[in-house]
Amino acid sequence: MGKVQYYTEEGLRKLKDELQHLKTKGRQDIAKQIAEARDKGDLSENAEYDAAKDAQGLLELKISKLEEVVGNARVLDNSKMDTSKVGILSTVKIKNVKNGMEVAYTLVSEEEADLKANKISLSSPFGKGLLGKKVGEIAQINAPAGVVEFEVLEINY
Repeated sequence: MGKVQYYTEEGLRKLKDELQHLKTKGRQDIAKQIAEARDKGDLSENAEYDAAKDAQGLLELKISKLEEVVGNARVLDNSKMDTSKVGILSTVKIKNVKNGMEVAYTLVSEEEADLKANKISLSSPFGKGLLGKKVGEIAQINAPAGVVEFEVLEINY
């Protein structure tokens, strides 16, 4: 039993769609590669066949890991969230104490993280530093340049 991860409905749907794609199209493509390689003759010296079999093994491993993730996934119910402090799916507006720069991030699961969309993983240094903080509190975040302090300005869901 893997650990329970929380997702948005959209994030979980994407995972399920990927799993379905791997189980159907992914498996069909690998089977075709294996069949084509097998048709080329002697399997003992057939690098294409070996590569296709390796790819099949990796695909099945990815499918089983994704099945476990989906099986342990839970969709978050925003109506039951404690909005007084930073948690998963919070959008947090923070201000760098040193330079006054403001930025907003949404905290999500590792699989849903997307820096371009300002979605950061709970398990990242930023996510860990902000988790559980309340408006007005200072989060100390271990950045590559050292510890940086951010003031929590707003928390939204």
